[in-house]
Amino acid sequence: MLDLTLETVDRDGAVREAFDAVPASTRRAILAGAGATLLAALTRPAAASAASGGDREILNFALTLEYLQAAFYTETERLGAVGGRLARVPRQLGAVERAHVEAIRKVLGRQAVKRPSFNFQGTTEDATAFLKTAVAFEDLGVAAYKGQAPNIDSPAILSAAVAIHSVEARHAAWMRYLVGKRPAASAFDAPRSQREVGEIVASTRFIAASPRRTGRGKPRFTG
Repeated sequence: MLDLTLETVDRDGAVREAFDAVPASTRRAILAGAGATLLAALTRPAAASAASGGDREILNFALTLEYLQAAFYTETERLGAVGGRLARVPRQLGAVERAHVEAIRKVLGRQAVKRPSFNFQGTTEDATAFLKTAVAFEDLGVAAYKGQAPNIDSPAILSAAVAIHSVEARHAAWMRYLVGKRPAASAFDAPRSQREVGEIVASTRFIAASPRRTGRGKPRFTG
């Protein structure tokens, strides 16, 4: 099983700034239009009307992860600590994660969980910490969606979840490339259960009771 804790995701500590080596056409294929396509798929009337109680629970679980990712990238972009050739990473990934949030919230309506407060412990204020955390977030998101797919009842919601999963996998491959890791660590990815994902997220202490300023700078906390 893949170890997705933040401490072990980049054991050698090497952050390779090789963004320019990625062809522009590849970057566009990975990111452009992903959020809009998902929004159209997930907000179909059939998807909303077919959501069972179990599916709503899964969607709220996914929504919490999307809140976390969207807030992380949005805060990083606002702070401007990741600049130069990497500046577009939080901007592009943040836009996609915010589209995921919008799509899931539209399906859940009033039953959507509220956006929590976040304290990213300084990881949005440093390029190295940002990239290491991004790898962990994207790997975790892929494993989380994979773990919940067999539990989804509605074919429409399952289709939309797979659409999110594939985008998260592309994000994960891109972030792994930027830190010098193999995009695919093995031939088969292991899923993560909701309990496992919850424990990993809790261990980061990124979801806070209140947005306290405990980072090295003064980040604009989101959520």
